[in-house]
Amino acid sequence: MRWSGPPQRWQRYLAYLIAGPLIVLNLWVAEQVYLYFEYPINILVIAAILAFLLNQVVIRLCARGLRRRNAIALVLLITLLVVSVLMLLLLPLAIQQAEELLNQLPELADTGNQNLRHLDQLLHRYRFPVGVNDLMEELTIQLKGIATMLPGVAITTLTKFVDVLLVLILTVYMLFYGSEIWRGLMKLVPKPWRQVVDSSLRLNIRSFFSAQLFLGLFMFLALIPFMVAFKVNFGFLFALIIGVAQLIPVVGATLGIGLVTLLILFQDAWLALNIFVIAVVLQQIKDNVLTPKLLGDLMGLNPLWQFIALLIGGRVAGFLGILLAIPLAATLKTVLESEPVEDT
Repeated sequence: MRWSGPPQRWQRYLAYLIAGPLIVLNLWVAEQVYLYFEYPINILVIAAILAFLLNQVVIRLCARGLRRRNAIALVLLITLLVVSVLMLLLLPLAIQQAEELLNQLPELADTGNQNLRHLDQLLHRYRFPVGVNDLMEELTIQLKGIATMLPGVAITTLTKFVDVLLVLILTVYMLFYGSEIWRGLMKLVPKPWRQVVDSSLRLNIRSFFSAQLFLGLFMFLALIPFMVAFKVNFGFLFALIIGVAQLIPVVGATLGIGLVTLLILFQDAWLALNIFVIAVVLQQIKDNVLTPKLLGDLMGLNPLWQFIALLIGGRVAGFLGILLAIPLAATLKTVLESEPVEDT
């Protein structure tokens, strides 16, 4: 059998055939390593992301003449004050509304189920092929089951407090000594690609997580006035859910809006429609006005490749993989499109 085409072409195809199984094998090994060391990896990566974002402020302060240790102390002090104020003002309200919502879930589910039965009868009357009765009965059972899990959720929340303390302590250490660890990790990268990996990874992580935090804050603050104006029960909690869901790239905002709309639907169908329309309009403003200004072409990834990266990241490392998938994929794209730097 003879190969058609120039030798360079089939050699390239052969390289692709060899590289494909190697990539799959490396992903499988990475998944196994992550599963074995899942707890410390999650703690270290979250602390590293927080330290990296805070370090951007430290760098700006150092550029204004502050010594690095003084800049770190100032940033940590301001961060502690901001987090303390937010926890004192916002966290109790969010916890209170979450507890009330969970306690009222069975009642809300029954009310919503009755309303949707009327909708189901209307659909059958006009011979629509879609019915919601069976689906809502199953959803009612699931919601009542969630309400019974409240004590267990409270206990789990208390145990997570230790994890939060570990993350905060590691964040402080990484602000002081993280640069040495980073340089050590970069030495593992082949020298011709070291510079491009270093600069691209820093840029993508900084732009991605800063943008996600800002966009989540925008959705939360923009929804609060509408929740108050329409007198939505648990409005603060619902706005917070949509804002936090924004941290999940690509699909987070849609999932958050869908969940909140469903919960409001149990209270009032017309109210749910109004909030849904308002949230979608705000999401379009975020996606088409704010996101391009914040990210621009820094990610450089086609939306389809972003979604594929999310699927792979979630499969390999769960939620942490979803958070890191897009900046890592963008860095990989930059590396593949760059020329290696030869030693001089």
